[in-house]
Amino acid sequence: MKESIASCIEDIQKTIINLEQGSGDINNVMKTLGLEHVKIPSAQIIALLDMLSDGITPVTSDLITSLLEITEAQKKFFYCIAGLLDKGAAPVDCVKDKTTTETLEIKKEKTESTTENPVENEVENEVENEVEIKKDSVTDNEPPTETAVAAKFSPSAPAKKDKSQAISSIRVSTQQLDSIIELVGKLMVTHAVIAQTGTDNIAKISVSLGELDKVIRNLQSEVDEIRLVPLKQIFMPMHRLVKSTSQKLNKRIKFIIKGEELALDKTIVESLNEPLVHLLRNALDHGIEDPEDREMCGKDKDGSVILSASRKGEFAYIEITDDGKGLDADVLLVKALDRGLADPQKNYTQEEIYEFILQSGFSTAEAVTDISGRGVGMDAVVSSIQNTLDGKISIKSKLGYGSTFTIAIPLSRSVNEGIVDALITSVGPETFIFPSREVLEVYEPVLKEFTTLPDGRETVSIRGKIHPLIRMHTVFDFPQPPEDQLSKVILVKMGQISAAILVDDVLRQQKAVVTGFTLPVNSIYNLPILGFGMMGENDALVVDTEVLLTKQLGINDTL
Repeated sequence: MKESIASCIEDIQKTIINLEQGSGDINNVMKTLGLEHVKIPSAQIIALLDMLSDGITPVTSDLITSLLEITEAQKKFFYCIAGLLDKGAAPVDCVKDKTTTETLEIKKEKTESTTENPVENEVENEVENEVEIKKDSVTDNEPPTETAVAAKFSPSAPAKKDKSQAISSIRVSTQQLDSIIELVGKLMVTHAVIAQTGTDNIAKISVSLGELDKVIRNLQSEVDEIRLVPLKQIFMPMHRLVKSTSQKLNKRIKFIIKGEELALDKTIVESLNEPLVHLLRNALDHGIEDPEDREMCGKDKDGSVILSASRKGEFAYIEITDDGKGLDADVLLVKALDRGLADPQKNYTQEEIYEFILQSGFSTAEAVTDISGRGVGMDAVVSSIQNTLDGKISIKSKLGYGSTFTIAIPLSRSVNEGIVDALITSVGPETFIFPSREVLEVYEPVLKEFTTLPDGRETVSIRGKIHPLIRMHTVFDFPQPPEDQLSKVILVKMGQISAAILVDDVLRQQKAVVTGFTLPVNSIYNLPILGFGMMGENDALVVDTEVLLTKQLGINDTL
């Protein structure tokens, strides 16, 4: 039996090794190892498996090693089962003395067979040692079970950090390098001037600091320019994804790419890969009809899917458009009501109904396949776009004519980490930082502009428009300021929601370096804080504006 097991495993290992040599099929390997129809509640992991299956992710030496480790674990697992079958079922009335005798017999058999096959016996010894441990640990009236013995050998590979999606190199012109070297030279000269200037010459130090600030801004601008990567790097491999998926679905697809020359920050381009894979596969599976159905509807047998990118102002827009059957608002509303996602007393617009498919627990998949319906809904894609890219996703559709999914991404770098323009404020004894890009204006209201609603909520009127009021003193449980204190409000906007945040004072606007916490502070204290911002000698907490608005205004959906 062991020879048969070893032969089967060797065949699988040869197939895996062939992958590294450029031959073989990764899909056959994944099917053999049971990875083809794995149901995992994670869009990221499923997208990685999809990209591996479709040839977008390259086969690396780390991947080969992991696959081989899975086969070794399977070999041990089957050896363990084979050993138990050979020994037969354990007696129900086994006692401790009998267990000890069986253990000694196993050791004796093991000693007699060591010289037959050293390599095979090395694996066998590990299995039998495990059996001995299980036998020694049984109680007087509880025999060892096959499940307990085999539990250790469930086939799994050690988790390895995936680096295939990271952009490992960027093309940089010599002109950009020369510009950076020149700026670094100016930085060193300015630093030397400040260091050599006496403390009594405040005017000269002030001029030098102004020059230093200018050089730093130019240096940051040059570095941001270098980080730009064309979307072509992730758009072009999607041709293979669409081709392989359409073949699995027996659908004919015209795939068109537009705007691939648009360059975005390296972090944005890397993070777009997984959402695009998920959206494209959904368009092919759910959006485009079968050729026969399209012909019955008077459409071309070949479905059309367009992946396009454009820039408008400070936002980049990625669109996936198909000419399929579109979304049926009536059907979606019924499903939303069945799942408790919609309010039966409320009248919804079509756009609002479409947004239900972005919520957790909502799926239009009729059955579980290797394309869709594997436990991951669009809410995982929305979470990825929002949390990683600070972006939003919107849907337009016309029944019978197709759908368009649009991802809107702010071109400014994420405030989760990096250098940001910051609004420095004071609240009680603390200093707080608000990312400037979320701030519309700073306003100094008078007492008559504050209003308390019957339900206890507060509002403030800013230039004739009413906004909900959030008091930072209340959020952080600080003593309330005196009523006659002239406080300021910061008007912020996230998505379609705006609010006025009351602080004691707005100190200044400056650059701040934002870094995350090394400890899970947010999960411990449940505070709307992104991290801390370094501003020179002093540090301050950076406010997570979206979390602040969501919690304080009682908003359940993403902004």
